[in-house]
Amino acid sequence: LFEELDLVEKDLGKKQICLELIFIDDGSGDKSLDILLEFKKTRPKTIIIKLTRNFGAVKAVKAGLKFVTGNAFSVLSADLQDPPSLILEMVDRWLSGSKFVICVRRTRDDPLVKKSLAKLYYKILRLIVIKNYPDGGFDLSLMDKTFLPHLLNSSKSVFLPLLAYWIGYEPDTIYYHRRARKSGKSKWTLSKNLATFLDVMLGFSVTPIRMISGIGLIVASASFVYGATVVINSFFFEIPVKGFVTLVALITFLLGLIIVMLGIIGEYLWRIFNEIDKKPDSLIEKIW
Repeated sequence: LFEELDLVEKDLGKKQICLELIFIDDGSGDKSLDILLEFKKTRPKTIIIKLTRNFGAVKAVKAGLKFVTGNAFSVLSADLQDPPSLILEMVDRWLSGSKFVICVRRTRDDPLVKKSLAKLYYKILRLIVIKNYPDGGFDLSLMDKTFLPHLLNSSKSVFLPLLAYWIGYEPDTIYYHRRARKSGKSKWTLSKNLATFLDVMLGFSVTPIRMISGIGLIVASASFVYGATVVINSFFFEIPVKGFVTLVALITFLLGLIIVMLGIIGEYLWRIFNEIDKKPDSLIEKIW
């Protein structure tokens, strides 16, 4: 990572562009901090921020954004799956007038299950949240400093790439191949991906809550028609009321549906509570 960033910095220097490097140690359990401090000895102007514990990727990024002083900024993961060399092309687009440059994954060297889940996720996102969102998704982008206050003042659980896209600037798109991870293991577990999925769907769209209302209306209408049919048959046609199994199945289905609906409403309520409480996004232990 340091070698590739060094090459990027030299090429940016030829364009008379300075590179500001801000590293966030989000409660790593390995020797990342020690390696960063060694790197700082060879490049003293590097900024290193250590958080008190692991707060999650979004909150770690927001902690780093507070220290940005440049005219444009980018967020880069340290796993090298997104090539740092893309920064050079993004800077060229920015110098040409683009305020928002995104790197969209056209292909990716990831396990089949991960690629399938990612494809499904972006299909749902395009269906429910933003119709024209890139179908390959993006993590790496370069934004003009005008984006900075909007990202810093965003909610605690907001998904930053989606918020940046939602702001409305027409993105300048670069397509690339996402490389395979060379070492280490991704900390993006299934549970973390699911939590992010919920944050995106419930934080940017009213569709889930409207779907609850629609399903409730359909079920209520069907229940009314079924109940009316039973009453009419029993009173006018003297057909005995049967169907204990049917009754149990309906009650079980409806109770399950109600529990799911309450769960979705609860997710919305939790996000409201999480936003208005006074807990900080993250806590910084030390800055080098």
